Amino acid sequence: MSGRDRLANHAWEGLLSAHARLMKGFAAEEIWGDVSMREYDVLYTLSKCSGPVRIGELHRHVLLSQPALSRLVDRLVERGLVLRVPSPADKRGVSLSLTSLGLETQRRIGGQHARSVTRAVTSALSQDELAQLAVLTWKLAGSEGTLRP
Repeated sequence: MSGRDRLANHAWEGLLSAHARLMKGFAAEEIWGDVSMREYDVLYTLSKCSGPVRIGELHRHVLLSQPALSRLVDRLVERGLVLRVPSPADKRGVSLSLTSLGLETQRRIGGQHARSVTRAVTSALSQDELAQLAVLTWKLAGSEGTLRP
């Protein structure tokens, strides 16, 4: 294995280790109420969409299998957080969007979670390191990740 290969794998292990440590810390916080972190991930992803999305599109943005995502969406629909609507492009299909309760829940939890993320990340990194981390992680994600004001 070359030095570049070792460095790439070392960086990858560091990224995964940081993710695991941070997620365990976030999961232990008492901000989630009756919403699991996976459910919140779906609510957050739907909140970023400009309109209703099909479950296949949602699946591309969350770390769940298609069957697990379908079951999770069913639970969110039953709880009144997500709405199924006929797909505008294909009336046989179904699209998903947040209900007003789902949006309020996402915003309430999201505000608290954003403060937790800020505390966790800024306690370990300088402003310059944060900027560098943002550039590098969005580059790996294959996107610019434009910062919204």
